Amino acid sequence: MTRDVLQGGGGKGISFADSFPPSRSMKNAVMSSETKCSRDISLLYSFFFVPLQNETISMNFLDNKDSKDNFSGFRKISTLFISDDEFRKIEKAAVFLRFKKGETILKQGHAPTHIAYLQSGIVKFNFQSPENEKNTILTLVSAPKILGGANLFYKDNNLFSIVAVEDCEIFLIEASALYELLKENGNYAVALFQMASEMFKKSILNFISVANKQKEARIADVFIYLAEEIYFGTAFKLSLTRKEIAEFACCSVENIIMTLSKWQQEGIVSFSGKNLEITNIEKLRYISKVG
Repeated sequence: MTRDVLQGGGGKGISFADSFPPSRSMKNAVMSSETKCSRDISLLYSFFFVPLQNETISMNFLDNKDSKDNFSGFRKISTLFISDDEFRKIEKAAVFLRFKKGETILKQGHAPTHIAYLQSGIVKFNFQSPENEKNTILTLVSAPKILGGANLFYKDNNLFSIVAVEDCEIFLIEASALYELLKENGNYAVALFQMASEMFKKSILNFISVANKQKEARIADVFIYLAEEIYFGTAFKLSLTRKEIAEFACCSVENIIMTLSKWQQEGIVSFSGKNLEITNIEKLRYISKVG
């Protein structure tokens, strides 16, 4: 299997709505997810969306750099819902790939035949307007994350591309293999649906910012997001270009350059080349709030 699988068209995408009507057992599973399995779903959810710090699972997962062994982190969480034998079906339907910065992992407009498990690196969700080919970054995510989870529940072609912002390690999983497991494991389906919904939530919040705030406030939101959700600290080396930051904040590159220079003079940020430190994040929050 090669990257052609990711970027090639053809074939009909899996339709969750058409092919997976909710059975009585599924409805019961969904209802019970808030009771007996709420802890397990919360753990899976936090594994993919909360910064990893002192969890034993996360440390074992991140320290092991053998490709197949690194899938064990996903295994430990997934087997809260499915058996080891069932997870082996996922392993058999998965292939390990490395993507260089700028390479496309899942392509806008192509059939949603796979989902991806981001083992390491940072990616952007990129939408290209069919009218003027203008790029907009919908959101950014850092590892570990499930990418393209909506492909399990969305029947049409990919609405956006997923592109490596820095070198990434990815497990590409056939969506059909997961789909078959979801039909028999309602709580696993609920957890994956929550993850897919969270990805869209981040995009929606970004567009709320774009629609209601001035340029400086939007740029402030971007850098707060980078610090809290991507780099997990106020000092970091930027993986993004100035152009990509502009596409995320929906403004011009010139706006980014002038705003960063202004903030540096005001003691809000300091930067040298790609290295940036937010020295007054509370002031950034204030700019975001009043903007």
